[in-house]
Amino acid sequence: MADAPISGTESGQRRLNGPQTTGREYRNLSGPGHRVTTEMNVGVPMRDGARLLADVHRPDTDGRFPALIAASPYPRQIQDLGAPAGFIEAGATDFWVPRGYGHVIANLRGTGGSEGTFGFFDAQERRDMYDLVEWVAAQPWCDGNVGMIGISYFAMTQLEAAVERPPHLKAIFPVAVTADLYEAASHHGLFSASFVTPFLSMLGLTAARDDAFWRSRPLGVARWVLNTPALHHKFATMNGEAAVTMMRGLLKLPHDPHPWDELWLDAAVRHPTRDQWWDERNLLPLLENVDIPVYLGCDWQNVPLHLPSTFATLAGLTNSPAVRVGMLGEFGLTWPWESLHVEALAWYDHWLKGRDTGILDGPPIRYVLPGADEWRTADSWPPSAHHRELALRADATLDRDEGASGAREFMVLGSGLGRAKSSPLDPPPTLTWTSAPLVESLDVAGDIELRLVAAATAADTAWMVTLSDVAPDGSTELLTAGWLRASLREVDEGTSRPGAPTLPCRTATAIPIGEDVEYRIPLVPNARRFSEGHRIALTIAGDDQDPAVPAIMNFRHASVGTSSLNTVRSSSRLLLPVLQ
Repeated sequence: MADAPISGTESGQRRLNGPQTTGREYRNLSGPGHRVTTEMNVGVPMRDGARLLADVHRPDTDGRFPALIAASPYPRQIQDLGAPAGFIEAGATDFWVPRGYGHVIANLRGTGGSEGTFGFFDAQERRDMYDLVEWVAAQPWCDGNVGMIGISYFAMTQLEAAVERPPHLKAIFPVAVTADLYEAASHHGLFSASFVTPFLSMLGLTAARDDAFWRSRPLGVARWVLNTPALHHKFATMNGEAAVTMMRGLLKLPHDPHPWDELWLDAAVRHPTRDQWWDERNLLPLLENVDIPVYLGCDWQNVPLHLPSTFATLAGLTNSPAVRVGMLGEFGLTWPWESLHVEALAWYDHWLKGRDTGILDGPPIRYVLPGADEWRTADSWPPSAHHRELALRADATLDRDEGASGAREFMVLGSGLGRAKSSPLDPPPTLTWTSAPLVESLDVAGDIELRLVAAATAADTAWMVTLSDVAPDGSTELLTAGWLRASLREVDEGTSRPGAPTLPCRTATAIPIGEDVEYRIPLVPNARRFSEGHRIALTIAGDDQDPAVPAIMNFRHASVGTSSLNTVRSSSRLLLPVLQ
């Protein structure tokens, strides 16, 4: 074990991918000084008698240490595999344990050999997280100070534990979190089919593999290859679209349908709108219970999954004694997850070891402003800004002046109409409005909204909105998006604002056919410098199954299924938060 690798940012250490801090210098951080010992397949008893399985990695020396728990439905045995896969997200054991932390990686019920049935973010999962925290705190090697680590689903289980308030949980670091499963699975009534379907299939496939498979010699060889420095460094620029593509490929492989197909039916078919099934999987009303420090964060590109919940969670943490936020630029969160480890070390050295690291110095919110590629700070979110209104003009331009009033039309076709795909649609399937080249740079950060005035010839349709930055050479970068199923438009305005806990209506209301309706469509909050000479573009579609329709991270939605001629009035307005 003497020559086991230690990861970090210093010479001679295995180099971690991704940004490691939010631009600050820290002090008094724990240095590497311990070897690693591991206990595999440790049974952790739950209050109902079920056992979760965990791998316990801890310093190989006498003494008691704080612990960081990483819990998810993903295979715990390969969290050190080094693969650029969307389920390698528990963090680097070879970073944490040498610096004096236990790293306990556990599988949720029904996954990785753990007993019971996977509940997909249900109340039982929350109770299990309480029991897991308290079990770890009671271990003879633990000093009773427990935190949690990991992104995505690992971040979700951190919030699950925090709302249950186990006595020994002292702080959490839920970066790239989802607090409301409905929000991630259904974007204002539009089912995120291209993510949820392969995601559940991936869980079914990985849960069916036994311990011998995950700890096999071939995977050991793969671990050695994937962690070679030259190859590992290339994974620093893997994006979310690649992860979704990988999961879609798994759809072709067979797996045990229980409970995965049942969960898919629940999410996609049995509960198409918010109801008690979704309410059980919504932590937003419970966040007022959280009374420990919380560090939130995400990358600006994670628009269709975790980014919206980052701000909803921030708004709901009203009783946390300390909240810090770090928002990252492109490739801020890649796989295997290794970014922000120094930031997390400063966080946990402060809260679990009592060190003065400087993590609380300065404004609580730090964010990259893409386009300017610099760190900005804010005392609260959203930062101080004024909303600039841009009209969706009848001549296809975005401008502060509406000009002559008018309208534009686009067509949405349901299935089975028999139209040849080679024939161009007139009206087209999408509409885009583009500004004139900017005469000076425009810095935008915060809540973005489209106030849409539109009519449809169907009783229901979809509004899919994408905001883009168009460079002088014509290249386009998708920035953020917003979605709304028209029949689910009746959302209380007080909760439909971006960044606030969203409570969509529970019943559909048909569109008055052919009549103008005013919609408030929140785009996912974001930040951007639109540079001088660049143009701002807004695209609206009614169906994104066609690959030609823009979709961030290639997340696409189940079609509403109606055919409609949709008319957008020039009285529609895009509201951009321009920094002051």
